[in-house]
Amino acid sequence: MPTTRRTFLRTATLASAALAAPSLLTGKSRARVVRPGDFMMIDLPGISVSADEAAFIREHGVRGVCVFARNIQSEAQLRGLSESLRALIGPDALVAIDQEGGGVWRTRFLPFAPSAMALGAANDPALARRVGYATARGLRSMGINWDFAPVLDVNNNPRNPVISDRSFAGNAEQVSRLALPWMQGAVEAGIAPCVKHFPGHGDTAVDSHYGLPTVDKPRAVLDMLELAPFRDALAAGAPAVMTTHILFPALDREHPATLSRPILTGLLRDEFRYDGVIVTDSMGMQGITDHYGRGQAGELALRAGADMLCALGNMDARNQTVEGVERLLRDGAMATELNRKRARLTALSDRFPVRAQPYDTAARADDAATMAEGWTKGLTAWNTPQPIRAGSPLTLVVAQGAIGGGASDPGMQGLAIIERLAPHYDLRVVTYDPQTDPNATALPFFQQVHRPGTPVVFASTSRQRPAEAIRSFAAALNPTLHLALWNPFTVLDVNAPALVSFGYRPEALDAVVRWMKGEVHATGRFPVDVAA
Repeated sequence: MPTTRRTFLRTATLASAALAAPSLLTGKSRARVVRPGDFMMIDLPGISVSADEAAFIREHGVRGVCVFARNIQSEAQLRGLSESLRALIGPDALVAIDQEGGGVWRTRFLPFAPSAMALGAANDPALARRVGYATARGLRSMGINWDFAPVLDVNNNPRNPVISDRSFAGNAEQVSRLALPWMQGAVEAGIAPCVKHFPGHGDTAVDSHYGLPTVDKPRAVLDMLELAPFRDALAAGAPAVMTTHILFPALDREHPATLSRPILTGLLRDEFRYDGVIVTDSMGMQGITDHYGRGQAGELALRAGADMLCALGNMDARNQTVEGVERLLRDGAMATELNRKRARLTALSDRFPVRAQPYDTAARADDAATMAEGWTKGLTAWNTPQPIRAGSPLTLVVAQGAIGGGASDPGMQGLAIIERLAPHYDLRVVTYDPQTDPNATALPFFQQVHRPGTPVVFASTSRQRPAEAIRSFAAALNPTLHLALWNPFTVLDVNAPALVSFGYRPEALDAVVRWMKGEVHATGRFPVDVAA
């Protein structure tokens, strides 16, 4: 891998120029009628392409498919799915995935990457670059050519319900310092990264999956915080950027960013001089569907400046999107702009083709070591937690399961940390249901089984901050140690010294157990402000 930022910037600049080249649509294989699917990405319900899905793709010329966990069964199956999509769509195929790291990781058979915030705690750009490379190398071996990562949102709102560990840091400079090398690593491994969520989803208290947030800040503040990492990444040649369904009154008082021409064309295209691909976030999120019809929203997004619609959802939603795009295709004034959109998308698939690459044992082991290193270096101490000697008696209190929600995976089952600790400690376990009041059932059980004088370890496993009932339950336990295994802001909710891992994946739990046994130190530094 090249090691200099200068080399990457030069390559990226050339790539950005190529993205705009209309000549990429010349030639016999590309000279075809523009169809609605040229600007659409869909999802699939199962692990293969059904006859109905294939017919829709062929009829409308759909060029993009986003793969989710429900579509993934095994390495061989995913590789076969990618190959079948390329055969169906052709060389212009874009097969995408949300493979960010941490709580957003769709495959179960590739090494789990540390979350962006774990990398923020490690604060090592070279490590971030290696993680981006390892993430992309695994995906490329599956025939995937587009990764909707890294996240450039600045996490400056502790009550943000959707970003959390997906952000590198709570300040713009550190986000850029780590996200750009991550992006560089992905490009070097042959995958198109897509920075998101433009203009920024970090300072919201509403999840755009379930509502329409507003970030009401003056333009000068947006420039210093939300917009700064995007400006850096776009200048460095980011191949693609994903929009967000958020209102920014300082930029457009009427439309959310995904549907805003002042934001996508005026700011992104004209002011930032960006000519890479603009893709929308899922048009099936409630931030859009609660306020617009799918056809209307699709048409508005393309008129605003988007090149591709994430037209995720059922067949009815897709057909509505097709109708909206068809209205646009009949508008002769849009012909030149539509050709530019298609050229950008074709250039992206030309540069990053759907073509599975070998992933031998040595490469996989090297990537696994990189991921484990990232999780370990991200371990962060809060209020001087102390390791617990192996073999000691210990009472562990943990939720039976944790809800992810939004883009995140379902979350950690309590059994995962129980299984990690059981071989090393004389363990007694108290589990509780996070959907109920644990004071009613779990607290009496704890009082029954806990041995006085024994250390109490309380594990936080949720992406969201705990409810009042759980906070009062944790207080009654008087824990010796708090393991904050997902959301770092939970250290404010449990009155105990804490070890923060910024994630719950197997590699993260292995690092936590090693710290508890005194084998590694917590050298990370909080990349967000956790002052109460």
